[in-house]
Amino acid sequence: MAKSGDALGGSLASFLTLVIIVANWNGVKITRHQNPPFHPAMEPPCHEFHRLDPYLNGTMKIVVLDGHTLNPGDNPWDPLTALGDVILYDQTPDEQIVDRSREADVLVVNKIPLDEARLSQLDRLRLIAVSATGYDCVDTVAARARDIAVVNVPEYGSASVAQHTFALLLQLCNRTAEHDAAIRAGQWQQCGHFSFWNYSLIELAGKRMGLVGYGQIGRRVGRIAQALGMEVWVATRTPVAASEVPIRETGLDELFSQADVISLHCPATPATIGLVDRGRLARVRSEAILINTARGQLVVERDLADALNEGRLAAAGLDVMAEEPLPEESPLRTAKNCLLTPHLAWASLAARRRLMAITAENIKACFSNRPIHVVN
Repeated sequence: MAKSGDALGGSLASFLTLVIIVANWNGVKITRHQNPPFHPAMEPPCHEFHRLDPYLNGTMKIVVLDGHTLNPGDNPWDPLTALGDVILYDQTPDEQIVDRSREADVLVVNKIPLDEARLSQLDRLRLIAVSATGYDCVDTVAARARDIAVVNVPEYGSASVAQHTFALLLQLCNRTAEHDAAIRAGQWQQCGHFSFWNYSLIELAGKRMGLVGYGQIGRRVGRIAQALGMEVWVATRTPVAASEVPIRETGLDELFSQADVISLHCPATPATIGLVDRGRLARVRSEAILINTARGQLVVERDLADALNEGRLAAAGLDVMAEEPLPEESPLRTAKNCLLTPHLAWASLAARRRLMAITAENIKACFSNRPIHVVN
């Protein structure tokens, strides 16, 4: 049964009083009404997390704290509501995180910060299901210390993110939006020729694609680049398989100095935060293009804006920023040849449907004593 909460809190909307759900957990067929007991023979979930007392006296409570981006209205919550009582919030302000989470057995979050101070106040909580690949919003060490499992969705949107990587790159190379606008403004008729262009057009075939990170997304981007006739160089902490020729492994410094296109596909860690800074940008060719669909924290945005404005870098396409939404005072807003999209590379409907389904499977798996995707 699903209840709805508005983005800022307040009373819950009225809801239907009876849902009968038939599930099969640990081989036990459970017909669940609004508040049935869990079967007493259920095993502890998620490896060594033993405290199941909250589940033995009622329906599992699932609280979604920031559900709008996962389901703005086109991606039904049915996979979650099939597992228990669900309270939905589009977004949750920091000051309401704890209050909204107190009765939760399971929290579903995407970007909500759950640190030790907040987790210490959530005695009932047993599982945090992150509806994303990155889980840096959760203090996993603190969660582990309190017997709270944390699960993520490691693979759901690689195809969508790789596609958007090239959407950014091709727009910067071909300027399709600008030429569409020019036609509508009458420039084609005014020029008097069968063809015109207002920007230098870039052919990617024969150019060098430099990938920083070579996981699922990086590999997809590499394959697309090869299909376009590009040479692919990779800087990665994990060795590239010998079978993945003609990929060339290289170091970061050489990649930044030699690549025509630099595309970021690594996580934000203490070793990679600020990776693209003034020093590294000083190595790039003035004709190079930077693409970031990974994490905004990888880039020192002031340094990037300076490189663009000074002509030391040709262009940048960014889907992620250090602070989101992008602040009004961000230097990226006025940087030359800087194409911005609002962290949407992951958000195709197909990808979000997979994300919803796998999030539900993660929860069900933990309480079926067969945990998957546990990160702590």
